Amino acid sequence: MQQMDGTADTPELEQLYRDFEAQSLAPLWTQRDDLMPLTPAPKAIPHVWRWKALFDIAERSGELVPVGRGGERRAIGLTNPGLPGTAYATPTLWCAIQYLGGFETAPEHRHSQNAFRFVVEGEGVWTVVNGDPVAMRRGDLLLTPGWNFHGHHNDTAEPMAWIDGLDIPFSSYTDVGFFEYGTERVTDEASPDVSRAERLWAYPGLRPLSSLDAKPSSPISAYRWEYTDRALRSQLELEDEGYPATVEQGHAAIRYTNPTTGGDVMSTIRCEFHRLRAGAASALRHEVGSSVWQVFEGSGSVVLGDTTHRLEKGDLFVVPSWVPWSLQAETEFDLFRFNDGPVIERLGFERTYIPNRQNGAPQ
Repeated sequence: MQQMDGTADTPELEQLYRDFEAQSLAPLWTQRDDLMPLTPAPKAIPHVWRWKALFDIAERSGELVPVGRGGERRAIGLTNPGLPGTAYATPTLWCAIQYLGGFETAPEHRHSQNAFRFVVEGEGVWTVVNGDPVAMRRGDLLLTPGWNFHGHHNDTAEPMAWIDGLDIPFSSYTDVGFFEYGTERVTDEASPDVSRAERLWAYPGLRPLSSLDAKPSSPISAYRWEYTDRALRSQLELEDEGYPATVEQGHAAIRYTNPTTGGDVMSTIRCEFHRLRAGAASALRHEVGSSVWQVFEGSGSVVLGDTTHRLEKGDLFVVPSWVPWSLQAETEFDLFRFNDGPVIERLGFERTYIPNRQNGAPQ
């Protein structure tokens, strides 16, 4: 007979299990809980990285590690403690702090993986995407969709750091990655205030008739902070006036979108920005899919599972799939978020559960 744990207690069953192993087979009845858990059971764990510690390490790396061929970038990945042996923040997302010293240039390359930059502080660096120099400034979201040549150059004596987000884990799992070196420097070392892509595309509600095809990634190279700030501020003002403009009381939020489709800025990565009034809190929720957040301004805390973590400017944290989370603001609290929503939704796996609103029934 077979035991409940799948082990064998007769010679015939013992031989059967040896044959399974010899033929590289695994019977479902010995592993159902691992293959099909009752709810998501992520190996990634909630984790917080402190910006002050990250910046200190990046700064010391800047003194010791050159930028150039080989490593290509002075980028330091945020490794989830639950995913040892990888440089992954979650099973689908990669996040790093990148540091560029004064007057340094990171050479051009391109890769299949989609990427973006988000700037929590500083200015003076231009990212050059397919020959188009794009200024990087505080609060800006900057896109580098897959297979676009890109490099960075610092026009000042001051170093600058920002975060990179990519779909490297997902691309690695699906074996879709290609990489190609470009020029030793950048193809255009100009430093314009506005990139050519912005001049063509970055007008609200207006689309050039010269390009009517849908694009898998947004053609807008930079989503500028002044517009993000204005949109969030307006939502809270409208809430004060009694209009339904916020996602929750005291919680304004926007999603960066692709003007050619109305969908996400990239096919594998969703980007958002959230602002909570001082004293506001978001509802506790579970979501399928994983997210990485960075505090842009203010102070507050995040509840991850059963643990509350206090947060300050620049701190990053990861929310694995189905781990309950909520935000609590001490001051006005601004946070940037990116996640794997486009992949989860396209595959039909999206699900959100807010216990206090849905009476225990996952949606």
